[in-house]
Amino acid sequence: MEMKKGKSVIDKLNTKLGIKGLLAKDSVSIDRSLRIYDYEKKLKKLQAELIKMQASVIEKNERVIVLFEGRDAAGKGGAIRRITERINPRHFRIVALSKPTKEEQTQWYFQRYIEKFPKAGEIVFFDRSWYNRAVVEPVNNFCTQEEYDIFMSQVNDFERMITQSGIRLVKIYMSINKKEQAKRFEDIQKDPLKQWKMTDVDRAAQELWDAYTVYKTKMFDNTKEEGIPWKIIKANRKTLARINSIEYLLSQIPYDRNREV
Repeated sequence: MEMKKGKSVIDKLNTKLGIKGLLAKDSVSIDRSLRIYDYEKKLKKLQAELIKMQASVIEKNERVIVLFEGRDAAGKGGAIRRITERINPRHFRIVALSKPTKEEQTQWYFQRYIEKFPKAGEIVFFDRSWYNRAVVEPVNNFCTQEEYDIFMSQVNDFERMITQSGIRLVKIYMSINKKEQAKRFEDIQKDPLKQWKMTDVDRAAQELWDAYTVYKTKMFDNTKEEGIPWKIIKANRKTLARINSIEYLLSQIPYDRNREV
């Protein structure tokens, strides 16, 4: 049986995706164009798999929570957008909570997150989650030492209750280096369509880089022994991070890969 050959460089460049890559920036780059071509083709295939996976979640009345954590500008929102842009919008939600209200501050810390949990046949994506208290809050003095200690002592039991109740919990941490974060902040500040993304917390992130590292390490160590494991995605290259995030998510949710979409 004759093996089908892959597309040549010329064939790839002579497509809409190839031309898009060539024109993506002021300077023409064949290597960049080929990377964009391969990324878009791979993304399309994975998004088809996400449709299959979601169909299985709906049919089986499963409940799925996907947490995205990481430093500011790590690409959490972009990864979530690529995951959700092709799936059925009636069966997923994206949750990105603002700072707690005065009433919420009097409640059990996890309570406002529980209120956003999925119903049967639904996937909920948290763009930052209860792990704000593990890293962002203590670094920026938004919580007391006692509140932090209580959270760290409760979070593993909390997540064990979630999974024992039948909810699938997937935890993804997007990791970038300090230089890349600084570059992305600069790009955001220059783009009038993205400037709204910059907050006071973001502006302090570079100065507090080492403090974030300390608390991030404590968060990983706390869940290493008894907790639900984290998947750390290297995210200096956004396209590769998105592909890896999707592949990991698909590996965590059982579904029929042979079904038609």
